[in-house]
Amino acid sequence: MADLQKLYDAVLNGDQKAAIAVTEQALAEGVTPLDLITNYMVPAMDEVGRRFECEDYFVPELLLSARAMKGSLNLIRPLLTASGIEPAGRVAIGTVKGDLHDIGKNLVASMLEGGGFEVIDLGADVAPEKFIDAIQNKGVRVVALSALLTVTMPSMRKTIDALKAAGVRDQVKVMVGGAPVTQQFAEEIGADGYSDNANAAVALARRLVAEGAPA
Repeated sequence: MADLQKLYDAVLNGDQKAAIAVTEQALAEGVTPLDLITNYMVPAMDEVGRRFECEDYFVPELLLSARAMKGSLNLIRPLLTASGIEPAGRVAIGTVKGDLHDIGKNLVASMLEGGGFEVIDLGADVAPEKFIDAIQNKGVRVVALSALLTVTMPSMRKTIDALKAAGVRDQVKVMVGGAPVTQQFAEEIGADGYSDNANAAVALARRLVAEGAPA
């Protein structure tokens, strides 16, 4: 029998090889994908996030754990899709138009995947039209906008305005983040939420999904 605690430990310690091996064995023995995700993988990533906030873990550890989680998810996701089980939510994430920085965005994307979300990563320098397409054609419920430069922050407002103009703003929640972004700015541009770190972004996304699309 697979020792499922080893899956938790593998994700927590960023051991991708061990995470994949335990996942393969568990699936072969009939353990359900949802059991692996809900009881071992997501709790491990939650602990990773807690350690990051306490500064016991830093970005390298966070990325290794996210990679281990992704290795297991690559085995599990097709089974979830085949069985009709929905993810915690679908998030389209991208760095806004004019901004080429993606390290922070990548970190948030990895943590969201670790939190059970299906992430559609649109990359950097993303035009509003790409976010609109993701909403219209990919069932996205949350849009996550990132900006690292003060001069690209107005692109966040433009993106939200474009969602309104396209008639899709009421179908999603919009969360924003990045070094120069503040709670006040998020409120000014009409975003639904703001996060200043990757771990908090997961909690925010969960709350926004639970609230549902804005009225």
